[in-house]
Amino acid sequence: MTTAIEINCTTGEVIERELTDLEIEQREADAAAALEQQATDEKEAADKVAARDAVYTKLGLTAEDIAALTN
Repeated sequence: MTTAIEINCTTGEVIERELTDLEIEQREADAAAALEQQATDEKEAADKVAARDAVYTKLGLTAEDIAALTN
């Protein structure tokens, strides 16, 4: 089972306890949402690169031209 550690900053008391079912469900939902967001972010980044490359191609730029422009 997964545990939570709670620390009282005033007293320094440390409590280690089992997560509740609700906390476990929330943790799993948060992890799934984070994976979805990461996939969305990666797709958006890839789409931006593809759009940029398409513009370069339309303009007839070579790889050397692109390197000179982006460095």
